Formats: sequence, C-alpha cells, structure tokens
Amino acid sequence: MKIKGKLALLALLTLPVASPSFATAVKQTKGDFEDKFRQLDEVLPTPNVYRSAAGEPGEQYWQQKVDYEIKVSLDEKKRRITASEVITYHNNSPYKLKYLWVQLDQNIFKKDSIANAASNFGGVGRRGPYTKAGDAKTPAKLSLGELRRQQYMDDVKLGYDIQAVKDEDGQALKFTIVGTQMRIDLPKPLKSGSNVEFQIDFAFNINEVASVSGRSGYEHFPDDAREGGNDIYLLAQWFPRLHAFTDYEAWTNKEFLGRGEFTLEFGDYEVEIDVPADHIVSATGVLDNPKDVLTKTQRKRLEQARTAKRPVFVVTEEEALENEKAGTDKRKTWKFKAENVRDFAWGSSRKFMWDAKGYQQGGDEMPFVMAMSFYPKEGGDLWKKYSTESVVHTMEVYSRFSFDYPYPTAQSVNGPVGGMEYPMITFNGPRTELQDDGSRTYSQAEKRYLIGVVIHEVGHIYFPMIVNSDERQWTWMDEGLNSFLDGVAGREWDPNIPWGVEPRDIVGYMKSENQVPIMTQSDSVLRLGPNAYTKPAAALNILREVILGRELFDFAFKEYSERWRFKRPTPSDFFRTMEEASGVDLDWFWRGWFFSTDHVDISLDKVYQMRLDTHNPDIDYGRLRQIELDKPTSYFVERNKAEGKTLWIDRNPDVRDFYDDNDRFTVTNKERNKYQKFLKELEPWERKTLERALKEDKNYYVLEFSNIGGLVMPILLELTYADGSVEEQYVPAEIWRRTPKQVRKLIVTDKNKQLVSVSVDPHWETADVDMENNHYPRRIIPSRVEAYKKKKSSDKVRRDIMQDIKTELKTDKKDDDKTSGSKEEK
Repeated sequence: MKIKGKLALLALLTLPVASPSFATAVKQTKGDFEDKFRQLDEVLPTPNVYRSAAGEPGEQYWQQKVDYEIKVSLDEKKRRITASEVITYHNNSPYKLKYLWVQLDQNIFKKDSIANAASNFGGVGRRGPYTKAGDAKTPAKLSLGELRRQQYMDDVKLGYDIQAVKDEDGQALKFTIVGTQMRIDLPKPLKSGSNVEFQIDFAFNINEVASVSGRSGYEHFPDDAREGGNDIYLLAQWFPRLHAFTDYEAWTNKEFLGRGEFTLEFGDYEVEIDVPADHIVSATGVLDNPKDVLTKTQRKRLEQARTAKRPVFVVTEEEALENEKAGTDKRKTWKFKAENVRDFAWGSSRKFMWDAKGYQQGGDEMPFVMAMSFYPKEGGDLWKKYSTESVVHTMEVYSRFSFDYPYPTAQSVNGPVGGMEYPMITFNGPRTELQDDGSRTYSQAEKRYLIGVVIHEVGHIYFPMIVNSDERQWTWMDEGLNSFLDGVAGREWDPNIPWGVEPRDIVGYMKSENQVPIMTQSDSVLRLGPNAYTKPAAALNILREVILGRELFDFAFKEYSERWRFKRPTPSDFFRTMEEASGVDLDWFWRGWFFSTDHVDISLDKVYQMRLDTHNPDIDYGRLRQIELDKPTSYFVERNKAEGKTLWIDRNPDVRDFYDDNDRFTVTNKERNKYQKFLKELEPWERKTLERALKEDKNYYVLEFSNIGGLVMPILLELTYADGSVEEQYVPAEIWRRTPKQVRKLIVTDKNKQLVSVSVDPHWETADVDMENNHYPRRIIPSRVEAYKKKKSSDKVRRDIMQDIKTELKTDKKDDDKTSGSKEEK
C-alpha cells in the first residue's frame, strides 16, 4: 500500500554510531535461500481414505486382528521353552493375502543371524558388550563381557526350533524361514473379511541375559539357599507373532536387528503357562484360574488390596524366602486371558514376593485397575516402597494427557532386564545392595532410577501398546512421546530428579557431528538415547511450554491420543493432528527438529539505540553536535593540552574566519525554511502523529540477530532497564520466514525506560547450544582454574622386573579376607 504525504520520512532515525552493516540490507546469496517454513505436506504421504489430511483415521481405515491360544511349558532344568500356539488371523484389509509373515525374534540370537554377522567391531551405535577398534600403535579392546557372550553362544544353541506348522485340519503348511522371519504359504488366498486358523509348535533355549543381553531371558542366583540356586525368568518376544500388515507399507517384514523394536497387531489371548508349582507368575492379562494356583490366603490378600491405601503383600518376603530354599517336582498351570492387546509377556520365579494396590480411576470403561509388583529379596525396601506406587502415579498422570487406562492390571516385575514394556506388564531393573551386616541399602541414584524406569515403562503401555505406532520404523514415536510424558509425571513426583527431558539436556547432542535426523529409521540411528528419547522429548517440551502454550498443546495431544487409541498412527498423523487441533502452523517446527540436524544457536550481535528525528534543524543538529562531542578525544590532542601547547589559531586571532566559529552542525535559515515547508505539506493527521511522537520522545532500539545453528525458533528476550525493572518479550519464529539467516527486531520503550542489557533465552527454554552469544553487552564467562603439579616422566608406572620378581605369590587362603571378585561391566 502506498503511503500518502510525508509520514514515510519518519522512518529516518538517528544512529549514535554509524554502522555500515546496519545500513546495508540483509541479502541472501544467490541460489542459497532455504525456506524454513516450506509446507511439510510436500514430503508427507498424500492423505487418502485410510488417513485423512487432518491426521485422523480415514473413513475406510482398517487394521488386521490376530488371536492366539498358547500352551507353554517352562523346563527349569534345561532352561528351555516348549510351546504350541493356535493362531486365528482376521483379514480386515481390502486385499487378498497369498501368504502370511511371522516374526521369529528369538532367531536374532543365532550365531549366523544378520544382527550378529553385520556387527561392526567397535563401531558407532553398536549394541552389546564393550569393544574398541585399535591401530598399529594402540591395541584393540575386547571386554570380558564380549568374550563371555561369544563363549555362551558357542555352548548353547539359541534361536527357534520350529517343530511344526499345520492348518486347522492338522495338515502341514509350507513355510520358509528368512532370518528372524517366516513366510507361511496359504493353500488358497485369504479373502478380505475372512480368517484363517493354523498352529505352530516350537521350542527354544532361554538366553542368560548376563551372557547374551536381550529384552528377555533368565538371571541366575547361585547363592540362594536352594541347591543349585534359583532363576528369574522374563519371557518376551517368546512366541512366533504375526508381522503387521498395514495400509502404508503392506507387510512390515523387516529383519529384526535388535534396535528397531516391534510392529504388531491387536488381538485376544488365552495363554496357559506350565511352571514348577512353587513359582509365582506375572503376565499380560487377568489370571483366569486363581483357585488352582493361589492359596485361599493369597486370594484374600488380593481382595484386601483393592481398597488399601498402601500396597498389600499377596506373597510376603518371608514366604518368598521359604520358596527360595527348596524346589519341587510338582507343576502348576497358570491361565491368563487378555483382550485387545498387541503382545503378551510373562515372568516366573520362586523368588518373587508380590504386592498389589487397587487404583480407582473411575470412568465407564475400566473404573478399577489392580497395580502390582513382583520382585525378589534383592529388591528390598526400594521396591516395597516405590514400585507399585510409581505404577499408580503413572496411570494418574498419563490418563490426564491421553485417556483412561483401559486394562484391568498394570504390573512391574524385577529381573535381569533393565527396562522393557509389554501390555499390562513391564520389566524393571534397579535393586538394593546387600551390606556386611545383612541389611539392604540403596543409593539416591538407584531410587531415582527405579521411580523413573517404572514410570517410563508403564507409560509405554499407553505408547505404543495402545497408541500402536510402528516401533520398527520410528522409535521416536513411542520413546520420544513417552519420554516427554514420563518427564511430566516424574516432575510431578519429584522435580529435583534430573529427568533428562529439558531443552538444556539435548544441547550437547545437537551440536555434535555424530547425529542423524529424528526421522531416521530406527536401525540406522547412530545414538539412540539422545535421538529417539531426549531430543523429541525436549522438542515436545518446547512445543508445549514455549510455542503453543499448555492449553493448546494439551488439547491437541489428547486429541491425537484419543484418535489413535487402539490404532496404528504414523508420523504424518501425529504432525497433522497437532497442527489441526491446535490451529497453529507447525511445519517449520517439524522440519527443523525432526527432519534436519540443524541446532538452535541464535546470536544477539548488536543493539542500536535510536531517537526519532524531529526534522527541526535547531534540535536535530544540536543532537548531532552532542553525539560528536561525546566521542573520545584524540589522545594526541589531550597530551598536547597537558603539555600546555598553544594552538596556532589562538596565537593568531586576527586571521580567524567564519569556519573557526561555526561547525558543520550550524543551522542556517535555509534549513529552517525547509523545515517550515515540511510542516505545511503534512496532512493534518500526519502532523498530529508527528507532534505526539515528538512529545512522547520514546526510545527506539533495533536488535540484530543471526541464526548460526540454522534451526529457526522463537526469540525469547529478557530486557533489563536502567531503573532495575525487567521485561520479557516473545518474538514468534515467523520473524525468520523471509530472512532465515539474519533478522532485526524493533523495540520501542517510554523515554524513561532506558535499556541497559538484553538476554536471549534467559531460562534455557529453547535448547540454544551457545548461551554466551545470547547476552548484550557480552558477559564475563564463568569458569574454573585448577592448580596442579606436573608429574615427572620418572613418575610414570614402569615394570621393574628385577624388583617385582621378588614379590611373594599370594594364595586364595591369604586373600579371602582381603579381596573380593570385581563385578564385570555388562
């Protein structure tokens, strides 16, 4: 729009210091422009009848259903599973299926699996015991843990023994094993809307987690009173399970390499678990035959737990200790039923004590939930006090952000797996330490770890066990969202615990070279922890606390959770829902945080203080003269004055002329006439505007920023004034839309509000990686210095063989009271 009259001239401001860089417009190098606000729909999948542009399930959304009936027996002596499962596959897709793909996760432990064969010695992102590559000068490192793993795999045959695959009439079905997968060829194509039933008989040797780490396995306790010791068994990924068949990928039949987890279908389960009679079993679902496996006292205690203020022991510590002392040849079969779950896991041991507490959550769907914990004596008071309480706390917080917990039980089980989640059951690792006086203590770190891991793993029952994202493809969709929420729940438990989800927790990773975008397929991520957990969690915290605000974010996040409850969302569904429900264009945010490795580094380069020109020469030229006088005088001239030198012009006053008494700031009538003409030509509203602006005489500050990190973000300002007052201002990220490398912001204050300093992101809310360029004027950087004594070269450890050979050889008998075996790092 063209502006009439002379008002546009008011844009001319007086600069105290001339600045060529300020006067020059920000220019983009030819061909170098990058649109940080380019619409994300250009790279997201096209909306269709299955997934809408709003990010919700489409009118023809579908997903498969798979039901399982399983009978499994645990051979404790052989540490082996033998089982038979009847699978009913419901084809709800619009397609005919000629074959089915089944996951064989236990095959990852085979020596010739792709995961083992493709292991990069000492490489980045490697899973398993420590190794480090060497060179000609530095020896490589092969930990004892790695040697132990190799030896165990030599001694124990791991992986599935598939004994039979049969149809419902008992006829053999053709199958082909491909690594951690099996294709079952159907006698005839399975039509849309039809189902097929078949049976798989299988067995496998259970891995010892201390030797071959995994998400399941057993842990041995050789020092228990029972002869031969006892075991804790945690069984997960233990039965052949159907791959997911989806609208966005068809069969999700990717090889299981260990990092990318699981993509599964919902279904109903009936599982019979045959174990030694003195074992206590925890499992997905509800115990269907309590009278067959629990005593009358145990059933009574479970009933008491429904309304108890604190957890009630179903199996006490004393009873668990008695169980530890002697085994039995008798067997019991525990029967569990679970409806609408995507997986099934269980734990079994005679070492377990068991506590329970009812959670009255209300609502129509599942008003009552039984929270329970199973743990050995090694869990001690740490587990007695905090495990089940953490389970309940998690449900209270997560349900507020998503939906009511929809299952009848929520369980926490202690065993060899540090932290892992399945429907209604989680595996959690921290324990107490046995002291010389027989007591058990725990560190503050172990307490924090237990509370944190229980919250995190129980939180996973919501994401992805209910909001069923594809873990094999996008780890961040469950780990990142869940880490964000476990941070919310954790800080409502104890804000002093470092939950690792704050923006400040990710700056080290974001400025490192060893990173990939969040939207990288799970198995290709270099550093899983910061990439899949911390960075997306910190991003969501920023989205909630800085960009959207809690009200908009919480509404949109709950909408996403409810839309995709018991369904399978993709990243595009999440991105689109958050935008559609919040009403805020977030494409720039998703692009920067999830699709790039840019980082946040906004530098405040300069601050210009300006005053509005009056256009009155008698005022403006006087101001300019004062600016000149305020500049430092030449040190040469000052020293001449100090020496008493007299100027030539003062010694010869008879030759003074006009310019000796007038300077370049002298006002003439020509300028005064020009000013009067300027006033006459103003429109009435223009003159009124000018007179008001001159009367108010406000301060004008221009703040100049550069985007060093490349990731556009809102600019959070803290303005400190000469009167001691402090003001915070929010500059939206859209300021970077046209010039993403450099921007300027005008700040206008009253004439009595003199700006003395400015800080960017003073509360560390945006993950800015360099806080030192966020201050103007620059601050003195706090640091430390340490005095030390330099070691002489002679102080280095050397082998004095002549002396060392005189050393007496110590015997085990002499050392019994002096030394103890060190624990090997796992």
